Amino acid sequence: MDIFYDFDGTLFNTYPVMVAAFVDAAQQAGVTVNPHLVYEQMRQHSLGFAIKTTAKANGLDTNQFKRVFREIETPRLIEAQPFSDVKELLAQITAQGGHNFLLTHRNQAAIDLLQKYGLRDYFTDFVTGDQDFPRKPNPASLNYLITKHHVNQKAAYMIGDRNLDIDAAHHAAIKGILFDPDQLIDVTSAPEFTTTNFAAIRDYLAK
Repeated sequence: MDIFYDFDGTLFNTYPVMVAAFVDAAQQAGVTVNPHLVYEQMRQHSLGFAIKTTAKANGLDTNQFKRVFREIETPRLIEAQPFSDVKELLAQITAQGGHNFLLTHRNQAAIDLLQKYGLRDYFTDFVTGDQDFPRKPNPASLNYLITKHHVNQKAAYMIGDRNLDIDAAHHAAIKGILFDPDQLIDVTSAPEFTTTNFAAIRDYLAK
C-alpha cells in the first residue's frame, strides 16, 4: 500500500501560522481582516483564493500582497506542528511494507519540518514547489511519483484536507481520504473515506 500526503493542513497544522501572517500582511496594507473568515477561505478553497479575495475587495495589488505574506510567513513556518497520530500512521504504512510520499507546493521548508519532528525517514520520495508541477487538482505530480515508483494504483491513497486533493487522487486513478478535522468542507469530491483524525485513518488502512 502506497500513501500520498498533502502537507499544509494534512500532515502539519500550518494554518495558525498562515492565518496570523495573513492578518499581519493585511495590516501592513492598512486592511483589517476577519481571521476566521480567512481560515475558512484557505480551508474550503486555497491560500490563493483568500489572497485574491482580500486584494480585490480592498483594492490591493495581488502579487504584492502575496509577497508580503510570504515574507512574514516563511520564517514563522518552523512553529507549525504535525497533527496527532501522523507519525504513527507513517510508521504503520512503512511497517506494512508500504511507501509514504509527500506532495507540497512548499520547498525545502517542508522537508525541514519533517526532519525536525523525526518524520523525514518515513518518506520514500517528495514532490516540492521546486519541481514546478501544476497545482492540484491537476494530477501531474501524483502521476510523476506513480510512474517513477511503479505504484499499484489499486492499492494507493491520497490523503488531503480539501476537495482538490481528492479530485487529484481520482484524476490519477487512486483513492482519496479527506482529512477534515473541523468539518468545514462541503464535500463534493466523493472521497472513499472522510474523517476528523489520523487515528481513524490508521484503523481504516489497517483493514
